[in-house]
Amino acid sequence: MALRAEPTARQARLAVELRRLRDAAGLTAREAAALLGVTAPVISQIESGIAGVSEKRLRRLATHYACTDSEFVDALVSIATDRTAGWWEKYRGQLPTLYLDLAELEHHATYRHDVEFLHIPGLLQTAEYARAMFSYQVPRLPDEDLELRVHHRMARKAVLERPSPLPYKAVVHEAALRIRVGGRTAARTQLRRVLEFSEAEHVTVCVIPFELDDFAGAWSAMMYAGGAVPKLDTAVRDAPHGTAFIDSEAQLAVFRTLFRKVEADALGPEPSRDFIHRLAKEL
Repeated sequence: MALRAEPTARQARLAVELRRLRDAAGLTAREAAALLGVTAPVISQIESGIAGVSEKRLRRLATHYACTDSEFVDALVSIATDRTAGWWEKYRGQLPTLYLDLAELEHHATYRHDVEFLHIPGLLQTAEYARAMFSYQVPRLPDEDLELRVHHRMARKAVLERPSPLPYKAVVHEAALRIRVGGRTAARTQLRRVLEFSEAEHVTVCVIPFELDDFAGAWSAMMYAGGAVPKLDTAVRDAPHGTAFIDSEAQLAVFRTLFRKVEADALGPEPSRDFIHRLAKEL
């Protein structure tokens, strides 16, 4: 099997989980290689994501690593044997890899939770809103690159519109709803789009109003994607050095708790729709 020049985030996650299983079993790469009848560099390539692993080899490793979580192993096998080329692959080489990894992550997710304080969540954005956001980047993007980003973001909405849509919850602060990205008309259209999505059974939008007393969670903006099993959940955070995919069990537990706290502070779905409707009428 040919080595990959750049594994996707999903392939890299499989590699990380296999390394974690081996470490938990207390085995070296050389000892794991002996179990498969290969060399230690082959195990290193698998655990770095640049080489794939067959179902047979993966299950053999899981057995020798004493992993008894059959659902977890089945989920790893599903990742290892997935040969589907998603729609996002047509953007490879044209957009940063992060854009493709985010689309792949939410395509395979079992649910998604967002918390946003300054922007409308990407899955709920209109093309005008997204274009205005991308236009604000410094240095300014060439028109072709800007439109590629807008088209890609709009294509990602397919997860909310497909026959079996992604269950989605978004907690959005009033600040994000009031900032007039793209101007008054674009902002009004954006609020109406959020209202349209919130009417769907699989979409929940909750608002945190300015008037909420004792709210101190404005630092916790995040995206959280459910995996096939909880061990394969992923949190995504923006950081000064770039966007980070977080997958350690301890940190995932923190982000799950953070989401529950922020969601509990927000208005419920119906009051939130009424709130957004009033804002749209004000514009």
